[in-house]
Parts: sequence; C-alpha cells; structure tokens
Amino acid sequence: MKKKLFSLMILILVLVLTACGGDENASGESDDSGGNEIQEKTIKFSHVVAENTPKHQGALAMKEYIEEESDGKITVEIYPNSSLFGDQDEYQNLVSNNVQFIAPDISKFVGNNPQFNVPSLPFAFDNDAAALAFWDGDKGQEIMSSLTDDGVLGLYVWPNGGKHLTNNERPIESPDDLEGLKFRTQGGQVLEAIYSEMGAGSESIPFGELYTALDQGVVEGQENTFSNIESKKFDEVQKYMTVMNHTRVDYGLFTNTEFWDSLNEPTKEIVEAGVEEGTEVAREKAKALNDEGYEIIKERGNVEITELSPEQVQDFRDALQPVWNEYEDEIGSDVYEAVRAANDEYGNSTE
Repeated sequence: MKKKLFSLMILILVLVLTACGGDENASGESDDSGGNEIQEKTIKFSHVVAENTPKHQGALAMKEYIEEESDGKITVEIYPNSSLFGDQDEYQNLVSNNVQFIAPDISKFVGNNPQFNVPSLPFAFDNDAAALAFWDGDKGQEIMSSLTDDGVLGLYVWPNGGKHLTNNERPIESPDDLEGLKFRTQGGQVLEAIYSEMGAGSESIPFGELYTALDQGVVEGQENTFSNIESKKFDEVQKYMTVMNHTRVDYGLFTNTEFWDSLNEPTKEIVEAGVEEGTEVAREKAKALNDEGYEIIKERGNVEITELSPEQVQDFRDALQPVWNEYEDEIGSDVYEAVRAANDEYGNSTE
C-alpha cells in the first residue's frame, strides 16, 4: 500500500511539474525570439533633419507599414530635428540600444572606416541612380556591414542627393573664389581636403546648430542638398548659392544588432518589410523633394544663385583631382573601381 501511495504521489508531482512547465513555455513564447507570435515592441527612430525631407518621409512610411501589419503590437516612435539625439550622440545611443534606428549622413562614420568617405569624393556620382548602384552593390554592402563590432548593422542607403554651396561673402564661380572662406561640413578627412585644396577652411558643426552658426558668422558658408537648405531655411542667413553637385549626402539606415537579433521570425518579417517600404519611399522622394526645394529657394529670392557651366564644373574637377589621388590607398583602389563602374553605367540616367 505504501509503495502504491508513493507511486501515486510521484505521478501527481510529475503531472503538476509538466503542467507548470507547459504554462511557462506557452507564456514565454510571446516574448521569446523563437516564438510564433508577433512581439510587442516599441521602436525608436531618431534623425536630425526636418519633416519635409526624404529621410522623414521614409521613416513615416516605415512606421505606418510596421504598425499596420503588426496590428499595433509594434509601435514606431520617430524623433526628427534632433529632438531625441543629435549628430554628436545618436551613434553612441544606437550602440547602447537607447534608440533602434538612426539614419545619419554616412560620411560621419569615416572615423570607423575611411571607406565611408565615398560620398565625399569630389564629383564621384552624377546622380542618385549611380550612387545607389554603388551602395547596393558588393563593395557598398561590404562597407555598410563594417560596424558590427560596435553592435551596429547597416541596412540600406537612403539618398538625399548632391550638395551645393551657400555662403555670405561672394558668388562662387571658380575654385579661387573659395580662398579664405570657412565652410561647415559634416566632417571627415576628404571633405577637409577638398576645402584645403581650394584655400578654404572647414569646420564640423552639428546640423541642428548650423542655422545659428551661419547667422552668427561662425562660418561663412555650408554645403548641403536643396531639400535641406530649403527645409532648414539656410537661405535666410546666406546671400549666395552655387549649384555644384560636387559631393553628396547619402544617409545610412542603421540598426542595433542586439535589437535586431531579439526579433523572432514573424516580427522580423514585418520590420524588414517596413524597412524596405521606407527605403523605397525615401529613394522615390529624394529627387522630387530636392527639385521642389530648389524651386522654393528660387521663389523666396533670398540668395543670388549661380549655375555653373560645364567648363566651370570641369575647372573644379581638375582642381580637386589631387584629393582622389591622396586618398586612393586609404579608401582602396577596389572601391574606386566600383565607384567609377557605377557612375559609368548609371551616370547618364535622369533618375
């Protein structure tokens, strides 16, 4: 009888433990990365530009897709205009997983990898199509994947387009016209070399502080895309603008690897699809918003605009060829070849 009673107690204990274990596994699966349910997540996306820009439009498209497809289980919070983190601290906060997505100008990563200088190479790409062909290609993807030791994964490049010069001193029509002026740049060795080659100075100033810096004369000028110049109203505090397309703003969409790896299969499918949707919108909007921004700048009439002739552009190309030569070893001849190949194939495109 005692043996039967003991066996019965053991059986009851096993059944209880099995039931408890089953409950634990079932409740844990909704949060576990191996589960089959969409996880509840709050995703923060921080960027430094205004709402009426390609970057913000891409972020909005990404937010709308993810929230709709997850039935509200995933919330995407977007913080534009440096309202959460600015140029100087957004990367470190991504590394710390305080924010899950950022989309900075990739030239800001030249300290991590000098190959991020590609958009700063003078006159490297004629248009967005050529730039994207490079970044979507093998070499571009290799560069975008080079930050994983920091816990950062590069996903896609969102173009903002070619940059143009504004300043407060005089029209810029030739390399000699930059002599003695100081321009704000995003930073990096190649951009510094460009202005040094033309006898000008450069200073890295956070984007959110640039309007005030121009207004107070901390720098005489800056370089940026039409959409950024228009949306941040830099033409209110500048007198001259030269249409240059000499360097580019290309944003990299980066995420935190800890966050990315925490997503289970159904959740990651939604987030990845949302990222692709945002990428498509950001790329479609880039040229349209730059064209619109240029027209608005002209309509406002705050700046005197100089459009360079092909001969004048060639003068700048010739003057800046030493920059290409100086950085070929550091950036890599294989990267140079990929840049030239993309531009040769897509440089005549109107897209």
